[in-house]
Amino acid sequence: MTASVELLTAVELEPSTPARCSVIWLHGLGADGHDFPPIVPELDLDPSIPVRFVFPHAPKIPVTLNGGMVMRAWYDIQELELRRMHDARGVARSLASVRALLARENQRGVPSERVLIAGFSQGGAIGLHVALRNPEPLLGAIALSTYLVSPDELMKDLAPANRKLPIFHAHGTLDPMVPIERGRDAADKLLELGYPLELHTYKMQHQVCLEEIRDLGAWMRARFASVG
Repeated sequence: MTASVELLTAVELEPSTPARCSVIWLHGLGADGHDFPPIVPELDLDPSIPVRFVFPHAPKIPVTLNGGMVMRAWYDIQELELRRMHDARGVARSLASVRALLARENQRGVPSERVLIAGFSQGGAIGLHVALRNPEPLLGAIALSTYLVSPDELMKDLAPANRKLPIFHAHGTLDPMVPIERGRDAADKLLELGYPLELHTYKMQHQVCLEEIRDLGAWMRARFASVG
């Protein structure tokens, strides 16, 4: 499956000793893998549990919503409401790309059950899309200022191995790009399906804030401690 998929280039932060856990973190529309590495020190993770961070760069594609401008994106977006499946082929391509990164972590000695998949905005949508469908159990998912891709089709694709996937879901109440209602809709849907999800809201726009980073760090420390 992964042999035919070209591995995405990425910014990687390696621990000083061999990684026991990994985080694959997907950036938002128009950004790149350099967007989130600066917050890693602020997470205050336990140094006794070595964690590798992988921040891949999405491919550059024309984005319809932005007048066809070419930018890094996980799939095309055609309308601002984010209610439709925008680009099924793009979503499938990104699903395969993230699975290839996950397979590489397995090859590097980190099993799937020790991998967190994280993402912001469009990257968060793909991160959730991948995590909920992954055939092997994951350590958890981090969904920041994001939404569900094609939620009406979710039930037929859910992976039994991740039906108890822990999820950290955070959103800004003043977000003008992905309204808080979209985040709450996603959280409500996942809670209804029985996922152990934590929903955090912050008085911010389409961004991250220090309080959010501290809450996320606490959640990540608990997840990594659970695998020792």
